[in-house]
Amino acid sequence: MFKQGFDNEKYLKMQSEHIKERIQKFGGKLYLEFGGKLFDDYHASRVLPGFKPDSKIKMLLQLKDQAEIVIVINAADIEKNKVRGDLGITYDLDVLRLIDAFTDFGLFVGSVVLTRFENQTAAVEFQKKLENLGIKVYRHYPIDGYPSNIPHIVSDEGYGKNDYIETQRSLVVITAPGPGSGKMATALSQLYHENKRGVKAGYAKFETFPIWNIPLKHPVNLAYEAATADLNDVNMIDPFHLEAYGETTVNYNRDVEIFPVLNAMFEKIYGSSPYKSPTDMGVNMAGNCIFDDEAVKNAAKQEIIRRYYTALCSVSKGEPHADEEAHKIEMLMQQAGISIDDRPVVKAALDKEKETGAPASAIELPDGTILTGKTSNLLGSASAMLINALKHLAGISDDIMLISPVVIEPIQSLKVDHLRNKNPLLHTDEVLIALSICAATNPTVQLALSELRKLKGSEVHSSVLLSEVDINTFKCLGINITCEPKHENNRLYHK
Repeated sequence: MFKQGFDNEKYLKMQSEHIKERIQKFGGKLYLEFGGKLFDDYHASRVLPGFKPDSKIKMLLQLKDQAEIVIVINAADIEKNKVRGDLGITYDLDVLRLIDAFTDFGLFVGSVVLTRFENQTAAVEFQKKLENLGIKVYRHYPIDGYPSNIPHIVSDEGYGKNDYIETQRSLVVITAPGPGSGKMATALSQLYHENKRGVKAGYAKFETFPIWNIPLKHPVNLAYEAATADLNDVNMIDPFHLEAYGETTVNYNRDVEIFPVLNAMFEKIYGSSPYKSPTDMGVNMAGNCIFDDEAVKNAAKQEIIRRYYTALCSVSKGEPHADEEAHKIEMLMQQAGISIDDRPVVKAALDKEKETGAPASAIELPDGTILTGKTSNLLGSASAMLINALKHLAGISDDIMLISPVVIEPIQSLKVDHLRNKNPLLHTDEVLIALSICAATNPTVQLALSELRKLKGSEVHSSVLLSEVDINTFKCLGINITCEPKHENNRLYHK
């Protein structure tokens, strides 16, 4: 059952105030490296129930007059057409998407930086494209000996050869389409250039996860490890913070490993380092806004199980390194003291499959009610389950048919006879379109569709792998979906 445990309004207020304080600490100019997603942060909203997916962008909007955005992209990623796994678009296209999104929110995008630039053909063309669109573009170059050769890095032959980014505002938010883009190096390069110009400026890092002031093995922090299993990130106690202050805080391995280098860079640039630990560099206030720890723990545990199923499905599809991810998440489940039995919809779907002898699906509504759907000659199990859930929410009798076979059969004929689809069963998106058409003349169907928003936050499990169409439909509805790692048939090619 869905239960909130995070105070979003407190977070917006506390987070923006803390960033303002950090700006003042450095004399009025702060380069803020922004890790993770600035908007549409659905992972955070799942593990911190009450956190809104657009919370971070709303927080920035409170600083709108002070902030400008710098988007960083690795030139090598442009050259190899690197794709964002969640959106299915290349990093260069995502830069354009991010610019549009920030502009729509009323935030000022100052420039784009091409990092590790070595005259890659695709990167040069992308720069021309951006400049033709009126966007400022800067180039940063590979530095020999990075990150260990500090004297060379912090010199005119190191950071000094990078373009100086002209910025206008006191808060410069450095973000990127994905990891490995060079956000931190961009920020430090700017500190070097600002210092040479006699401008006081500072650096800070915004990472929502791991949350530094909750326990190392808290399910929320374990869920972060599950989400980044492909990156081999590991949460750990910050040894520098423990030594400096005698306080136990949580960070992750990459920041802990790089901190001595960062510290040396700060000393080289400033004369002394403003930070004693990686934790000191952070500005994240999320841990202070959890008001129901049990609710947050339960939500995070469910996320770990969902991530486990996602990894298992990747294994069944033969994706590289998926077995390593699945094994790591299985270990995280053991640390959290959970198993797949802690996801109620799993048993419900598998029991329904055993009962009917065909693929089945189950949904747990936000109030805890569990409903199922079976495969028929008209509908796939996920589509049947979706209709059953809408009927339940609308108080419509189970024996009332919302979509007549007279409507479904012509759609099936269109799919198979004309669109060359081998599966005649209606997918969830096709069912919703059919329901919308029927609702124009049928008040009962209209009543059922009016309950669609109440499905948000529901949990769904399928006894077989669902199509990408069905998975994306559930995601758009705000429904959390998992599948058993098995195909519905033995065919080698699955679309």
